[in-house]
Amino acid sequence: MSELRKRMIQDLELAGLVEGTRRVYVQAVRQLAGYYMIPPDQLSEQQVQDYILYVRDDLGVAKGTFATLLAGLKFFYVNTLGYDWPLLTKKKSAGRVRSGCPTSAAMRIAVA
Repeated sequence: MSELRKRMIQDLELAGLVEGTRRVYVQAVRQLAGYYMIPPDQLSEQQVQDYILYVRDDLGVAKGTFATLLAGLKFFYVNTLGYDWPLLTKKKSAGRVRSGCPTSAAMRIAVA
């Protein structure tokens, strides 16, 4: 186990998070690092943002899964590494991008 992972796990334990949450948060960081094939502390804010958008928009993961992944990455970068990235420290909407197609808009209105 890397020193960085040990540090994150210690931070998660100190924060009082339960085992299941700790496991999912560590997995989120491991998946991010696996996507780029470099340690997560060497990634730029832009790379992390690109990955988050990839997971949300291209993979289309469920809303709950996405929220947990985002929380895990935020915990790692803000709490463990102490980064003050606007991506993770400023509140933003995480909704999916809607189609610009007029037919789609008309269907949403008709269904509502």
